[in-house]
Formats: sequence, structure tokens, C-alpha cells
Amino acid sequence: MTDTARSAGAAEPIPFMQRILDNPFILLFLGVSIPAVLYLMWGVMEVASIPVAQ
Repeated sequence: MTDTARSAGAAEPIPFMQRILDNPFILLFLGVSIPAVLYLMWGVMEVASIPVAQ
């Protein structure tokens, strides 16, 4: 690789998904929050589907 190729590669911005996947704290946050939100929505749907007692 030549010096010009290295300098041209260094000037490129880091892609958005690579920045997310390289950050362990963002991955930890997503790994905790996404299942929590899904289970919360699942629980609300289950409670809403219970018939009203008479």
C-alpha cells in the first residue's frame, strides 16, 4: 500500500454501523433495552387480552 492510499483511507469517515458495533457500551445498552421493551410490550398485550370479569 502506498502512502497516498493510506492517507486517502484515513480521510474517509467511519461508517455509522461500524461506530455502533465498535462501542461495547452502546451494544450493552441495546442488548438490555431492546429485550426489555419487547417483553414490556408483550406483557401489555397479554394483560389487554384478558377478558373482563362479570
